[in-house]
Order: sequence, then structure tokens, then C-alpha cells
Amino acid sequence: MKKFAAILAALALALTALSGCEDKNTSDTASETTAATESETETAVSSADAKVTVEGTKFMVNGKELWINGVNTPWQTWNEFDGHMDEKAWEETFKELQAQNVNCTRIWINCAGLNSVKLKTTGEFKSVNEMHWSDLDKLFALAEKYQIYVMPTLLSFDHFKEPNTGYDRWRTLITTKEYTDSFADNYVAEFAKRYNDCGYILGVDLMNEPDWVYENAECGKIGFEHLSYFFGKCAAVIHENSDMLVTVGLGMVKYNSDKWQGNMISDEYLKELTGNENAYVDFYSMHFYAWQIGTFGIPFTTTPTEYGLDGTKPVFIGETSNDDEDQTKLTVTDKYKSAHDNGWNGVMVWMEYRTDGTSGCDSLWYRNDLTAEGTKAMYEYIPEKIYPLQ
Repeated sequence: MKKFAAILAALALALTALSGCEDKNTSDTASETTAATESETETAVSSADAKVTVEGTKFMVNGKELWINGVNTPWQTWNEFDGHMDEKAWEETFKELQAQNVNCTRIWINCAGLNSVKLKTTGEFKSVNEMHWSDLDKLFALAEKYQIYVMPTLLSFDHFKEPNTGYDRWRTLITTKEYTDSFADNYVAEFAKRYNDCGYILGVDLMNEPDWVYENAECGKIGFEHLSYFFGKCAAVIHENSDMLVTVGLGMVKYNSDKWQGNMISDEYLKELTGNENAYVDFYSMHFYAWQIGTFGIPFTTTPTEYGLDGTKPVFIGETSNDDEDQTKLTVTDKYKSAHDNGWNGVMVWMEYRTDGTSGCDSLWYRNDLTAEGTKAMYEYIPEKIYPLQ
């Protein structure tokens, strides 16, 4: 499936590395040094070519359209990217995804608490666990090795959910502008600068389902004037320190559409709150589950604009079930194909890590057999959009 450049990229991972993406290695012999230099050149070209850009309402890679044939493999153990990453298990995951023609996966690099990003008791940013960077270096090196995009999610509503560790600190941080600014200027900016050269990062997902931070008492019921300021500030910092793309993983179309409660991540709103022209998201990534059908309908069988999106940016379904056929009357294959044909830019089904023998298809991920049916079908349907570099 992969070309010769992929083989060279794999050799490069073992012998040498790009700064910020892969562990550094040196060679003791002239022949190894020569091979490493040649492999590094090929890897650099591959990574640069793989960088995703936006043209109108499409994702583009090296002048060709990219369609997100994606999944969520959110975590293998909760809060693992703090020095506890299971590199072997993640390599097996990337191998599985590659074999199933998956071209992108969404991974939570911070799940909750204070393990990776440390806050003072006041809620002010304190420091970053250095092992967090070390683990992310390994993760993005694997993405490059297997040529699968990663959409890293920086925070979740879980950070604000009582009684999770540090929930009160995160609530204070996001409701205090100077603390939000400090978090963005230190952690988010460092992330952007450190990994800007990693071509296999699709874009940064600033927060998983902030809808619940706004709606639920257990998460603080924090207003969008605070949440969206946070999104705008972080997006601006990323745009000012890199050419990475940015989004927010909203839990439903309700807060991503003027048809419902308003688009809380619109260009106008983020720029108004921050006073910064760099405060904008590059694409939309809304979630859909069957419980939403009665209110919002089913997105896969309608166009994004008919569903309520503004039609100005690429948009995909960033989370959805792979086993809700009884409710939606759609198989996973139906979801992917119908979404494509109706103008969505991708689908990313949710999977959960299992070790109890219930995962299906000899996989570490629950009902991966269903997912594979859909992603393989999409590769057969639009191979040139799944792998535009081939």
C-alpha cells in the first residue's frame, strides 16, 4: 500500500529523526551515517508533502484533496501521555489502522487532571511534565512512520468535571483571562512550535465536547464567553507560532450553528472576544450520536449546510458510533459513503481499547471489525482522496 518512500521513512525512524517528531539517533560508521542522511532527506520530503492545508471547504495535501477516512483511538490508558505511554501497544494500533486504510485518528493527549499540564492551586499555569513531551515525540514519530494523521485533543470537559482531580483549578483557569493567556502562551505555543514540522498532524482539537462544560452543573456550567475566549486565544497562539490547523470538537451541532443556539466558534465571535485576527478555527469537527436524532436529525444523509453548518470551512463528523445501525438504519459503510456523497469532509468513528477478549476481529479496539468494513470500503470507493500522496 505504501510506496518506497514509506520504507525509507521507517528506516529514518530508526537511524535519524526530524527535530520534535522523532527520537534522535547517531551512527558510528560512515555507511550508516550516509544511509541515515539519505533516509532523513526522504522523510523530510514526505513529511512536508503530507502537510494538510485548507482550500475553501476542502482539505488539501500537496495540491490534491484529502478525505478523512478516520477513527477515534482516544486512549489506551487514561492520561497515559505523562511518561506512561505504551509505545508497543500504540505501534500495534497504527499497524492495525494502516491495514484497514484508516488515514487519520483522533487521540486525547490530555484526558483530565494535572498529570501532564500542572496548575498552581490558584488555577494559574505552572509547568509541563517533561515526560509529556517525550511521549508525544514517540506518538508523532509513529504517525509519521505509518503515514497516518493524528488529530491531538488538548483538553476535555473531563478536566472541569467534579470530582476529577484539579477540576476547580481548570474552572478558574478558563474563567480568568490572564490564566487562559498564560496557558496558551506557555503550553499551547510550545506544542505548536515543537511539532509544527510534523506533517502527519491533521490539526489541533482544542477541547473535547465543551458543550457539557456549558450545560452541566458537574462541569461548572461555564459560559461560552469564557470557553470561546479560551478557544480564540489558543487558536491565535497556534496560528502565530505554526502553520497547524485548529478546530474544537463540539459534542453536537447545537453550538456550531446559527440554526440552533449559535456558532460559538465562528470567526466573528472568536475575534470579537479576543480582539485578535488570528483567532479562528480552520475547520469544524462536530460529534453525532443516536440520542441526537430526535432534535437534530442525522447528518450523514444531508449536506453540512442543510444540517446547519455555515458552509465556509471543511467539516467532518469527529465522533460517532460504529454500532448504532438499529437507531440510524445506517451501517458504518453507509455512514462513510453517504457523508462523502453529501459533501462532508470525513467521518471518525469512536472505538474503545479492550483487553477482555470482546474487541472483535482480533483487535485491541472494540468492534474494530465493523469499523474496518467501512474504512476499507471507502478506500475502494475513493482511493485517490484517502491517499492523495500515492
